[in-house]
Amino acid sequence: MTLAIIYSRACSGITAPLVTVEAHLSRGLPRFNIVGLPEAAVQESKERVRSALLNTHFEFPVRRITINLAPADLPKEGGRFDLPIALGILAATGQIPKNKLAEYEFTGELALSGELRPVRGVLPMVISAKQVNRRLIVPRANAHEAALVRSSEVYSASHLLEVCAHLKGEKRLPLCEIEENEAITVYGLDLEDVRGQMHAKRALEIAAAGSHSLLFVGPPGTGKTMLASRIPSILPTLTDDYALEVAAIASVSNAGFDHLKWQQLPFRSPHHSSSSAALVGGGRPPRPGEISLAHRGILFLDELPEFHRNVLESLREPLESGHITISRAAFQSTFPAKFQFIAAMNPCPCGFAGSPTDSCHCTIEQVQRYLRKLSGPLLDRIDMQVEVPSLPPEVLAMNAEKNSSESSDVVRARVIKAREFQLTRQHKCNAELLPNELTMHCHLEEGAQQLLSQMMLKLNFSARVYHRILKVARTIADLGGVDDILISHISEALTYRCLDRVIFKQNPR
Repeated sequence: MTLAIIYSRACSGITAPLVTVEAHLSRGLPRFNIVGLPEAAVQESKERVRSALLNTHFEFPVRRITINLAPADLPKEGGRFDLPIALGILAATGQIPKNKLAEYEFTGELALSGELRPVRGVLPMVISAKQVNRRLIVPRANAHEAALVRSSEVYSASHLLEVCAHLKGEKRLPLCEIEENEAITVYGLDLEDVRGQMHAKRALEIAAAGSHSLLFVGPPGTGKTMLASRIPSILPTLTDDYALEVAAIASVSNAGFDHLKWQQLPFRSPHHSSSSAALVGGGRPPRPGEISLAHRGILFLDELPEFHRNVLESLREPLESGHITISRAAFQSTFPAKFQFIAAMNPCPCGFAGSPTDSCHCTIEQVQRYLRKLSGPLLDRIDMQVEVPSLPPEVLAMNAEKNSSESSDVVRARVIKAREFQLTRQHKCNAELLPNELTMHCHLEEGAQQLLSQMMLKLNFSARVYHRILKVARTIADLGGVDDILISHISEALTYRCLDRVIFKQNPR
């Protein structure tokens, strides 16, 4: 027969649909055709495969070659099909045996010399191949990534000749295995580096304990960015399942997977000039954006009002649902986006509204126009809004011995303990509680309920804000090891809604 069938995988979002590579040789004028909705990079594989086979001293058939990539309606992109196409031609011409091809799936880009180059999205391929009980052969450069899926049978090769020798039974390829001596990268910044700002540090601890979204508001240079950049140091490490989700997203992204950052909490901080597509994802084929790259981690937006309005509004749905769906005319891709949202902003365009030391030079209209860049629905979805005031010089000049700030390790221990309470009680963080679950897990004492009802009427809170105050109060109670929510917990939770109160005293121009 002059027909050979090879199995491979495409990349669609964070999934890896099966692609059957059919290689057929027939009589006629020599020609090399690839069908099955191939993009330009796949069409160019004809030249890479021909040169690789000739340079490795295989016979390239002078016949009519047809390569079909099925299913025909699935777009194929990249150089991941070079190795399957080359093996299909070799199997169809009888240069390698066909009897074991059905047991394997293959992926890899070929150099003209026959060497295998790495491809994007190997981790979803490994997971999918494991589900159908097939072995997978990947480029050696992707071995670290492929080894993350436990109990999967994945082999790595650096050259086309090694793959052929393995299929002939001459020399077995090495299995992809995790090297136990590889150190996990640890986040180096510490919370004790921040002087003063005890109220903001307390808010940061509560946000970390309950996975709450947090907005810092204050003049320039008060430590908002410094505080936000240290939240990964007080958060628990990722579990293996969560780390695998993060790695799968990084695997299909443009940046690619870095095995040295395995299990490191994602911290994404895009510039305020970023477009909506950069945040939510896009392209052809779609790639994950910043909110998906921050999955199970932190998305930090500094200078929040400087972002375009449509960019900020695109965050509303992912903050509620935990995923983002990118729809285009020809395809639709869904990426996970369960991130913790942290942001920082100035109180006005010049940054000094309400400051006791610096004079604000903005008019009331300028301040209102600046704050209106943040819509009400977006602010409602932010659990905590915390004022970060200017610090006196004596606090900044305080030496390390007099600094009473706690280290990240001390705070992290309390955060982990509070998280354990939540997972034992409801199997999720407090920020993820649904409205019907709040009634079950947020029992308020009588005085706390009266205080919350009074503030609801006085400040005209929406139902969403009411629920978020309850969630924050539940986290404060968990940090204190208390089952019921007390009036002190509600009082503290209300202090973390500064944009719902009049805090900026406008200095006339």
